[in-house]
Amino acid sequence: MTGGHRRILVVEDDPETAGQLVEELTTSGYEVDLAATGREALSHGAARDYAVITIDRMLPDIDGITVMRQLRDDGIAAPFLIISALGEVDDRVRGLRAGGDDYLVKPFSFVELLARLEALGRRSETIAKETLLRVGDLAIDLIARNASRRGRKIPLLPREFQLLEYLVRNEGRVVSRAMLLQHVWDLHFDPSTNIIDVYVGRVRRKVDDAQAYPLIHTIRGIGYCLRAPG
Repeated sequence: MTGGHRRILVVEDDPETAGQLVEELTTSGYEVDLAATGREALSHGAARDYAVITIDRMLPDIDGITVMRQLRDDGIAAPFLIISALGEVDDRVRGLRAGGDDYLVKPFSFVELLARLEALGRRSETIAKETLLRVGDLAIDLIARNASRRGRKIPLLPREFQLLEYLVRNEGRVVSRAMLLQHVWDLHFDPSTNIIDVYVGRVRRKVDDAQAYPLIHTIRGIGYCLRAPG
């Protein structure tokens, strides 16, 4: 993993193992969040964007595979490294088929763990660059044609998705009504309707309502701008 995207979620209920993982990973330059239960893992996974999530199969409340499937259903795309004492072939196959990207059997060498994390991180970065656009906590998937904030999917109609994609691709720039008409509706004139205002209003409600901060801003007399704080 390169650049600033080196945050990992460690899901491990054994305090000794968890402490060792957090210490070693932090020493190796990673930012680490820790979840000791399945419910904590679901909360962390939905709230932040992780380069990799390591997860134990046996958790005290919810099975690790169930947690993994739930996060996948919620639109979490981070790769999962399953770390488990369950090392039989059937166990590994079940974990991988349930959505795991790699499987490491306890006890393990920390050097091997680091190598696997780096490999998963590189794969994650490559996929993200090719298919995902991000602004703040908003992510839009160009292949699946869907959007999410903090891992929660945003229901968008096809034209609404096109509008949001154009705003995201022009992050920080002010786009005029004429630009939106041309690039989203393929119209090269202003039909003197309120179609832009109606659609921007719909998308703004879906993207910004009940969120920590707004992304879509009206620039009075000019158009619109999508930007995150900071």
